[in-house]
Amino acid sequence: MNLKISVVLLLFASASKHCYAQLTDSTEDSLFINSKEANVPDKVFHAEPLYIDLIRDLGARKGEKEWNLGLGLTDNARFDSYEALIEYEWAPIDRLGLEVELPFTFYSPLGGTPKTEVPANRLNSLKVAAQWTFFVNKDMGTSMAIGYINEFQLADFGSFGKPLIIGNGFNPFYIIAKRWGSNFHSLIYTGPIIERDFEFHQTHTSYAINPSFHYMIPGTKNFIGIECDQVIDHGDFDMTLRPQMRVGVADNLLVGIVAGIPVQRENERFSSFVRLIWEPSH
Repeated sequence: MNLKISVVLLLFASASKHCYAQLTDSTEDSLFINSKEANVPDKVFHAEPLYIDLIRDLGARKGEKEWNLGLGLTDNARFDSYEALIEYEWAPIDRLGLEVELPFTFYSPLGGTPKTEVPANRLNSLKVAAQWTFFVNKDMGTSMAIGYINEFQLADFGSFGKPLIIGNGFNPFYIIAKRWGSNFHSLIYTGPIIERDFEFHQTHTSYAINPSFHYMIPGTKNFIGIECDQVIDHGDFDMTLRPQMRVGVADNLLVGIVAGIPVQRENERFSSFVRLIWEPSH
């Protein structure tokens, strides 16, 4: 009899401990989310993709700012390309995010590929962007925003300044994001990409549809997830899957790690990308 009572008490204690742990995690997560969403105006805490980076947090508040440093490697069929970027984003007023970015690309031939068949190293563009969050609903866990990116496309280093600007890129976009409960997040980033070549007076248009899904670790900014970057270009459909994770290494410092897996291997193969995110106090 005593043995049976002991077993029942042991099971009860184990179950109680499990329930307490779940309650503690849930409580910590609620407190963490409330700390991010407190104050006015309303803001929903969303997980944002790491490769197609947003201009600023959805529902940005005046004074928020962030520095990003990105490094990436792509294995192409005949050469490797190395990406590097530095960007600064800030919110001058509530719900308006602005960004300035300098993206670089460097190339290295593979397997005896002649250098003449490898693109020239370059500072790709001077990119400026704005994003306005026009809808925030905390009860629905939903935010929506519109924005615009303008890229002043620059000549490669070999002919830099002859001329300096060789084209222009126009990218209006729309974002809708939703948090499902406390930990699951979804987001869609979509819009046309229009490129104008000044030398040949040609315009090229494609369309991007980039959904992403993330699971946020309770009580932290850490997450795991995936982006599905899709481009429709004159009937041609390309998609790259980008599994990713973000880890906080300090209070205001985050590291994002992204892998790129093309669904159909044409010229691009596997790729990797690392983003260092620093949020100065404000």
